[in-house]
Amino acid sequence: MPHSLQSVLTALAWLIALAWLWKAITAARGIPQLPNLCDPQYNLTPTGSPTITVIVPARNESADITATLESLLNQDYPNLQILAVNDRSTDTTGTLMDGLSAQHPQKLRTLHITELPPGWLGKTHAMALAARHAIAIHHPDYLLFTDADIVFHREVIRRSLAHAVATQADHFVTFPTPLIKTPGEGMLLGYLQVMGLWATRPWRAADPKSIRDSIGIGAFNLLRTPVYQQLGGFDALRMEILEDLTLARRVKQAGLRQRVVIAPGMVTLHWAAGAMGIVNVMTKNLYAVFRFRTSFLLLTCLWLTLFCLGPIVFLALPETRTPAILTLVAIIILYIFSSRHSRISPWYATLFPAGATLFLYSILRSVITTLKAGGVTWRGTFYPLTELRKNATPLR
Repeated sequence: MPHSLQSVLTALAWLIALAWLWKAITAARGIPQLPNLCDPQYNLTPTGSPTITVIVPARNESADITATLESLLNQDYPNLQILAVNDRSTDTTGTLMDGLSAQHPQKLRTLHITELPPGWLGKTHAMALAARHAIAIHHPDYLLFTDADIVFHREVIRRSLAHAVATQADHFVTFPTPLIKTPGEGMLLGYLQVMGLWATRPWRAADPKSIRDSIGIGAFNLLRTPVYQQLGGFDALRMEILEDLTLARRVKQAGLRQRVVIAPGMVTLHWAAGAMGIVNVMTKNLYAVFRFRTSFLLLTCLWLTLFCLGPIVFLALPETRTPAILTLVAIIILYIFSSRHSRISPWYATLFPAGATLFLYSILRSVITTLKAGGVTWRGTFYPLTELRKNATPLR
């Protein structure tokens, strides 16, 4: 190997190692700072007993909607109303909602949507419609937006609301716990949890100056109702595929208070069946993460290749073996600390290269599929790429 090339590879290997080590050190210091709602000290009742409406949009979710709604009906917090939104379902989702509403008329109400107005995504339209209904009828102090495949521990809303009130949160996120049913799911979700720390640092979410570190998760997005209205609600995000992330960024940009907690096992979901099921879910979303900018996406793929697969190659070269080993140690540390809230076994760190390869495939599949189709099909509706690009929130 030419000496000049050897020097370049050695410098690159050490640069990557130092970056991973710094990420591991900051995460090891930051993640333990996140409040854990499972701790006895958070077993509280919200001061003032504020009212809350939970909004659950669903389209063709007959397999999961009953478990989701029953877990909400079983919450131990009394000042709670539930709005289930049947968004043009072609299965028995609406029927199941109506059955539970008839059994619990004082707590659960179902809204049925039969047509999608132009200029809207289905999910944002369903949530915006439900929010308008909730504000007009119930006048809740808080709105909680969630998904139709989430199962809630009976204490989690009370504990979350108590902490939100105590910390004066305008926007409050409780991290969900993924249910891992196959090694492939653990491999890919374990990789995603670690790489997510490069995008945002959840322990910095409460810092109003750190707009980059905004956290939005569709499984548990809790907002004070006046804040939701101040931001324009989902009416201002009509064509936003990543509505949870964009809403969180708008909260931070407005100088409002964002709070994030963990609660292992208290908000659970099963992403999809198997690794390829998760890939299929990500296919419609990943290109949107890059705001449909192909150049930015390809640069990210190059960065991922260097930072995730490069250290494996460097293990084979004597000159770069030491920084490569340090890189892998840092990655293992990140898996260990991330498992505190995700419950994904740190042993999946051994499959990190495979997870990286599959994620790169998912990114490329997303862009190729979207470009080939000229848009995205979501919740049964096709959205042209030109329209999605026009309405995408600019990268900051």
